[in-house]
Amino acid sequence: MPARTRLVTAEEFARLPDDDQHYELVEGRVVRMSPPGIRHGALATRIASLLHQHVDAHHLGAVLTPAGFWLASDPDTVREPDVAFLNAERVASTGIPDGFWPGPPDLAVEIRSPGDRLAEIGAKVSDYLARGVRLVWVVDPKEKTVAVHRSKSEAVILGMDDEIDAAEVVPGFTCAVRRFFE
Repeated sequence: MPARTRLVTAEEFARLPDDDQHYELVEGRVVRMSPPGIRHGALATRIASLLHQHVDAHHLGAVLTPAGFWLASDPDTVREPDVAFLNAERVASTGIPDGFWPGPPDLAVEIRSPGDRLAEIGAKVSDYLARGVRLVWVVDPKEKTVAVHRSKSEAVILGMDDEIDAAEVVPGFTCAVRRFFE
């Protein structure tokens, strides 16, 4: 009989020594992520900045990058979107913790890296939506597109000439997709 792998809890995951690598905890298993490249980092900063300017001006909540979100327990799942948004009511009720946020973000942004497989991204998007994330953007730097995912609807692919609208999650936020890639 094969040996059973011991599952890791979110508390144990939080105590892992820092080895300059990126990890997520998926159903109790520590999954190593490829380190993001410079374009990836610049894109995450750009998107976070655009969101933050709007969120801060209207006191809508918090834009976070990077941050861990404890999405499930027993087995535990902790995901780290490239950019995330939490609405003000949720932040006001608990404050920003030192550890992982207890639950999903309202918006999760994932930036596709060259080594990412579509199946992996699809699984992550499905996991986010199943665990309560209201809106997921998958940004593809190579194609210069944004796939917009909402629960119970087909993804919408937006190109450079389109406008992205997050109004149902980030009130009043709209932006030309082109601005993400400037």
